[in-house]
Amino acid sequence: MNAFEALGMTEKSGDLTAEQINKVKGLGCLRDKRFEDVFNVRVLTGNGKISTEKHRVVAEAADRFGSGEVALTSRMTFEIQGVPYENIPQLILFLNEHGMVTGGTGPKVRPVVSCKGTTCVFGLIDTYSLSAKIHEKYYLGFHNMILPHKFKIAVGGCPNNCVKPDLNDLGIVGCRIFIPDTEKCRGCKKCIPAESCPMGSIELADGKVKLNPDLCNRCGRCLEKCPFGVFSEAKVGYRVSVGGRWGKKGSRGTFLSHIFESEEEVLSAVEKAILLFRDEGIKGERFAETVARLGIDYVEKKLL
Repeated sequence: MNAFEALGMTEKSGDLTAEQINKVKGLGCLRDKRFEDVFNVRVLTGNGKISTEKHRVVAEAADRFGSGEVALTSRMTFEIQGVPYENIPQLILFLNEHGMVTGGTGPKVRPVVSCKGTTCVFGLIDTYSLSAKIHEKYYLGFHNMILPHKFKIAVGGCPNNCVKPDLNDLGIVGCRIFIPDTEKCRGCKKCIPAESCPMGSIELADGKVKLNPDLCNRCGRCLEKCPFGVFSEAKVGYRVSVGGRWGKKGSRGTFLSHIFESEEEVLSAVEKAILLFRDEGIKGERFAETVARLGIDYVEKKLL
């Protein structure tokens, strides 16, 4: 069996057929519009982080099989540029030999994106750990599951929203769960937590600190700021939004009312959302349209 047969491809004889182009697109190879038989090949990173050894593999693959150029996509994958059709099988098999895969196209769960919340000073959750689990369980684990449309997932470490979780079909945002212990408040004229709050959600009323839950985004900037311990007890939390997307019909997702307290709870909600989209979505519609059609109350009940 040659390299073409190993990947279910057929060798080129004359102009490429639509079937051949669609086949390699399913393998993560997108035709360069400037040429008839040249492709840019997506190499997955899992969650935007790979070893230096794999960086070298990508560079070698680009030199051997492409134009020697590598582009970075908005979804944190590599694209090896300028790969002639006849080089695609050797390129993919070379990457596979070094533990790397291509893909990230079609009406399926797409590769997850993650911010650097694990190491960022503002990060409130271990984004690398959670996104790696999502990649393993739902990108790889559900890889053969056909959905009504693509399904994008993003993991953000805090409400700064650097990876725009609420513009994905499903977004996860790290937060802090806390209730101020107002009995400890001394009514200081200079309230340090209030001054540290970027949302303006903390104020003094009748000599006591007061938190406005409608303004609070649970970023945790106020924690440990009060010398008397009003804002000190907190747990790790995860907020989940559904039905976001960018593009021609961009829309922000809606956050579920429940705040999750463990990765296991979040993973369960992710799985339920994917299966809901598979079972109740209509072919060709995005999850945002599914949520709008079914209603957020119905969707939330299904996910919780």
